[in-house]
Amino acid sequence: MNITITGSLGNIGRRLTAKLIASGHTVTVISSNDQRADEIRQLQAIPAIGSVSDAAFLQQVFTGADAVFTMVPPDFSVPDHHTHIRETAARYAQAIATAGVKYVVNLSSVGAHTPEGAGPSGAHYHVEQQLNALTVTNILHIRPGMFYTNFLGAVPVVKQHHMLGNNFDAAVSAALTHPEDIASAAAAYFNAPVTGKHIRYVVSDVRTGGEIAATLGRAIGMPELPWVSFPDEAMLQSLVQSGMTTAAESFYIIEIGKALRNGSLLEDFLRQQHQAGGQSLEAFAKEFAQVYHA
Repeated sequence: MNITITGSLGNIGRRLTAKLIASGHTVTVISSNDQRADEIRQLQAIPAIGSVSDAAFLQQVFTGADAVFTMVPPDFSVPDHHTHIRETAARYAQAIATAGVKYVVNLSSVGAHTPEGAGPSGAHYHVEQQLNALTVTNILHIRPGMFYTNFLGAVPVVKQHHMLGNNFDAAVSAALTHPEDIASAAAAYFNAPVTGKHIRYVVSDVRTGGEIAATLGRAIGMPELPWVSFPDEAMLQSLVQSGMTTAAESFYIIEIGKALRNGSLLEDFLRQQHQAGGQSLEAFAKEFAQVYHA
């Protein structure tokens, strides 16, 4: 098939592109960065340099595609990230409909079962609804949990302060997902697409904060690494002051922690008794250790 991938060569896009090329598909990768063009060609894919905020560009690049992988690239420079997500989805839907794309894998989120979902997940509820309105397009919505790779950003904190934490306590469970498992699920659908509209939770592991800290700690030689629960306001101020995240992104991180505490983020995943499966936390801990010791 001719498959177009949004999201450039990020944690998912690079892996998905390699898998699809290996399966014999023709792959076009959208990137807003023209310096990515050579990297895309090195993967034997076709670069399409442009912005997903450009409806005419999307129409052009989706034309001739049998299938599309959609994700909304984060842009926390915009005043309202929820509006950004929904407007991007509307452009995707229009371009998909006009181009007659038959199959779509859409990257959604745990928590997208309700429009009141925490952080960006509520916006992804509306993305799913917008794409489901495409009557002749078959769609798989992938709902992942918290990316393992987010913990790599905490390496400096672990090194300097010998702790790991968030705004939920050590006994609270979080759904965790490795980008490799998302890429595998998307590739499996493109290799054997099915008709209709479907949702698939791609959750690699479910672990408590305390288990996360202990497992990552053991991998780096700190078996007693504690999980620290931070008050919402203190954590928000810390994130913003660190400069590692924007104010909007920090706010969403806080909202997700609140939804984990009250159980709303994972309620649909748990109610439907979905099973975690894929790369375990212990497997990711080896990656974490490599980055920590680098």
